[in-house]
Amino acid sequence: MNRLCLILGLLLLLTGCASSTPRMAEVRAFAADAPKLGAYHELTERYRHTYQRQQPFMYPAADAREQQLDARRQQACDDFVQLQYGLQAYMQALGKLAGDRRYDLADQLKSIRTGIKAWPDTGLEDRHVNAYAGLARLAARAFTAPLQEDTVNAIMREGRQPVQEVLDAMRTLLRLYSKSSDNEEDLVIGMLESEIPFLDASRDRLLLALARSTQQAKQAEFRLIGLRFTLARKNLDLIEQRHRALLDRLPAQ
Repeated sequence: MNRLCLILGLLLLLTGCASSTPRMAEVRAFAADAPKLGAYHELTERYRHTYQRQQPFMYPAADAREQQLDARRQQACDDFVQLQYGLQAYMQALGKLAGDRRYDLADQLKSIRTGIKAWPDTGLEDRHVNAYAGLARLAARAFTAPLQEDTVNAIMREGRQPVQEVLDAMRTLLRLYSKSSDNEEDLVIGMLESEIPFLDASRDRLLLALARSTQQAKQAEFRLIGLRFTLARKNLDLIEQRHRALLDRLPAQ
């Protein structure tokens, strides 16, 4: 009995060694930052639905053209959101390998598509697509890898360049979303500002009240979206900095 307890104790010690070092605690903290990618996801979905928000404010001549652009935007956003899923899966895979049992990698891997394509006119290039594929492979490998610090270090070494490229892609797309949001603001606020002065205050009282209310709501909406873009960029910078700090402290091979 004593011998069995000793063997079990040694096994627990061996399996727990990957999670007991200060470095692995830092890796778990890095993985815990994955939810910060949610701001990018939110803005991707907002970009996806640009046409639906703009359509009530469009002149008929622009509507057909925007419908065509919307169809392409829907397809592109299916790929844009995968960048977040791939990076998130990589981060949480590291967390699991470092001893954090909160993460279900099976669910993470289900959300990752086998491949995405480049959209050069948006800034998403082949190098970004290849980097995403690299992170997806690393996350899949971690699903069956042993919980060892050496495994964590090996995956991080291989993830150095793909993480940098995927973050670059996400920043590029945030700039695209921001420009699109600025254009939307010009369209919506510009239309309201140009039309409201022509309403008759006595005859169109209800319409005037609704238009001014819409104008105020839209102005507040665009201010908040501007803050979300700032937050999303800061979150990407934070993830990059923490990943680089872990890489800088990797033991020599």
